[in-house]
Amino acid sequence: MAAIQEPPTGGFNLIGLTKNDYKGKPSTLCKGCGHDSISARIISVAYDLSIEPSSLIKMSGIGCSSKTPAYFLNQSHGFNGLHGRMPSAATGALLANHLMAAVGISGDGDTGSIGLGQFKHMVRRNVPMVYIIENNGVYGLTKGQFSATADEGQRLKYAGLNELPPINICLEALVADCGFVARSFAGDPRQVEQLLKAALSHNGTAVLDIISPCVSFNDAEDSTKSYAWGKAHEEIINEFTYIPPRQEITVDYAEGETVDVTMPNGSKVRLRKLDGKHDPTDRYAAMRLLEDAQQKQEFITGLIYIDEKRPSLGELEHLPDAPLASLDESKLRPPRETLDKLMAELA
Repeated sequence: MAAIQEPPTGGFNLIGLTKNDYKGKPSTLCKGCGHDSISARIISVAYDLSIEPSSLIKMSGIGCSSKTPAYFLNQSHGFNGLHGRMPSAATGALLANHLMAAVGISGDGDTGSIGLGQFKHMVRRNVPMVYIIENNGVYGLTKGQFSATADEGQRLKYAGLNELPPINICLEALVADCGFVARSFAGDPRQVEQLLKAALSHNGTAVLDIISPCVSFNDAEDSTKSYAWGKAHEEIINEFTYIPPRQEITVDYAEGETVDVTMPNGSKVRLRKLDGKHDPTDRYAAMRLLEDAQQKQEFITGLIYIDEKRPSLGELEHLPDAPLASLDESKLRPPRETLDKLMAELA
């Protein structure tokens, strides 16, 4: 969980950094790619929350999405893993140093296909990290084949007709008992930023499935992963306000039921139910919402589910205050006499 501060003023945040200090290298992605919008949101949020770059690690796998950590937070640590294997690398890194905050960037192929098993076990273990799926329904890096999240019945110029039902990544996360599940749209920057701020405060795995249009291979108007379709069909299930610690809590809307969720660091997530129906603290309601939306081909966005009661992996493993990576060998392994005694008992 990131060490979150109050919003910055005067061009510098509370640790003396400018927004430029959180940028990375120039993007090499296609002009207009939704992934670049998400990178810009991460930069903005890290600056707003005065996150110390050296306290954060960026993790990724393979694909267009997994190139993006090079484009933000160039002063942070980073590790680019094998295809679909980012969750296990992140698990190891965060067990070795549980004081680090972590942002994992994956794609619908990296998570929904080859990495689905690793993703499910990472969520089951509640590894404390923000896990972003930049979801465009295609393998953009290998020229536009269908991914596991592609729409059933969708037709692409070079890939033909997709006859298989899509993997619903948010539903997969819920089934694995994820404590923070949200969906957003790269074309809705304010919502993405508010969800990112809350996710960084969550004590466990926070899954953000962000529809991120591929302008080269999957931006036809009839695709549910396109900018045009997203703009026309987005149904926001709740208005979302992130309230940092020590900031005055105010209500900026007059109508509709509101729900306040207190995060472990004292910050709050304030939700306004737009339709008066969805309760983001009800796991079964969240499952029904996702199932209904998939059946009706609706594009719902917002915080789908949140549960702050589940302990993180580090808490379950009773990690010491000092990171394991900083301990010397004598504290990490039994002495030779203990091992000799154990072997003698097994002889």
